[in-house]
Amino acid sequence: MSFVTLPDLGEGIERAIVACWYFKEGDVVEEGEDILEVVTDKAVFNVPSITGGVLRKVLVKDGQEARIGEALGEIRETN
Repeated sequence: MSFVTLPDLGEGIERAIVACWYFKEGDVVEEGEDILEVVTDKAVFNVPSITGGVLRKVLVKDGQEARIGEALGEIRETN
């Protein structure tokens, strides 16, 4: 199991709001594929998947705020 986390967005940004997930629970995602979009007061960022597999669970839903490093979702890796 791997976690999709909110990466360091630079410029002293400490949190972001999940704008939308591009996938829903149960969807297959590829490594490096943009999996969700987050927004801050400075910019909009796409967050890529760090591994391929099935999006098992969305932990932070659209419109909710997350802190840098926080788990946003779970991916069950497929080999």
